Amino acid sequence: MNGRRVIARIAFVLVFVVTVALLPPPYLFAKPATSVDYPKRATVTQFSGLAFDTCSAPSLSTMRKWRSSRYRAIGIYIGGVTRACSQRHLSKSWVHGVTAMRWRLVPIYTGKQAPCRDHVKQFLIKPKQAREQGRRAARHAVKRAGRLGLLPGSALYLDIESYPTSRHRCRKAVLRYISGWTTALHRHGYLSGVYVAGGSGGVHLAAAHGSRAYARPDAIWVAQWDGSKKLFNLPGVSDRYWSHGQRGKQFRGPHREKHGGVAMTIDSNRFRAPVATVARQVRVTSSVPLKGRKHPTKKAAIITTYRPGSTVGAVCQRRGAKAAGTRVWNLLANGTYVSDRFVKTGGKGLPRCAYPYQVARTDRLNKRAGPSTRHALVGEVYGGGLVKVVCQRRGSNVFGNRVWNKLASGTWVSDYYLATPSRRGFSKPIRRC
Repeated sequence: MNGRRVIARIAFVLVFVVTVALLPPPYLFAKPATSVDYPKRATVTQFSGLAFDTCSAPSLSTMRKWRSSRYRAIGIYIGGVTRACSQRHLSKSWVHGVTAMRWRLVPIYTGKQAPCRDHVKQFLIKPKQAREQGRRAARHAVKRAGRLGLLPGSALYLDIESYPTSRHRCRKAVLRYISGWTTALHRHGYLSGVYVAGGSGGVHLAAAHGSRAYARPDAIWVAQWDGSKKLFNLPGVSDRYWSHGQRGKQFRGPHREKHGGVAMTIDSNRFRAPVATVARQVRVTSSVPLKGRKHPTKKAAIITTYRPGSTVGAVCQRRGAKAAGTRVWNLLANGTYVSDRFVKTGGKGLPRCAYPYQVARTDRLNKRAGPSTRHALVGEVYGGGLVKVVCQRRGSNVFGNRVWNKLASGTWVSDYYLATPSRRGFSKPIRRC
């Protein structure tokens, strides 16, 4: 009996070793909530309201006239092998022009499509290569976004058109493609969005919401042409999924609308979701060259200077050391900081710098009034929800992690439950509270 046990144990060890050797490396395994590697100059831009999308980006003149409409955002097709229309207007200068008019942008990338669609083969996902094809699509989308001035922290939306739902192999290929898209975008500091038909991609993404086989996108944009602008009660998609400012809905398909004397064929959408982040051009008001510093303090190293009266691209604002009577600093698109005292931002100013991460490890996360489990409960976030972190500090211990995150809403959550880069310490580029 003892000899048999020894042989059995040896056989088990050999099988285990061979199995582990044949497994892919750990980074190839997806998980529902993957972290985002934001660079310092990143921030999220949230949009809530009506948007339209049209095949070719309209001229600046048309966009100016359409300010009379109810729409405040536009979907733009930034690239992809299945992009159908020419984009003679779409450029970095066009992006700066329309954002100066206060338009928000929803970047759309039309990549490969489901392998069970009736389409030219070169435009279809190859099931065995789906994840890598998704990663390649994301890398190309990031390059296209960069050329247009869409900064890290932007949400880029992968266009997956409707496909037959009955084929299991087709469904898995689509989910793997989206998973590869998501993980690659996160590595480059961008958020992952997906445009899907409600009856196919929407249902399948919802069914895989908690699956460890696929990386979960940060936002979904569902096509359901029922005329309703409501973002919830979508068939097949639980109201708990992508429920924290993570949804768009295309509620009306192609139709003609006329505003400011100009007619276009468009689709109509309702959003409450992250969109593109674009630097706003602001004017330097100092009488001497303005110092651009490495950190938001007068003691930080000077990286460059800006001429009085010149314009600079500002991304967001954060608190720092007091300078010229204010603690507000502006983060510029090149990663430097300038005091808010010496630039004219105009209007409502710039948004606060924030870094979104998904809620992980739990189906429901408590938001608290302070950085401790002793503080009062002031809300909750469902698993997979996207929360905007503005700073971190130490607080009560939660399963070995003492880091707590302050959210843009002013509430606090334990870092243990967020997909931040560091699981036990502070994460860059988030500042300390």
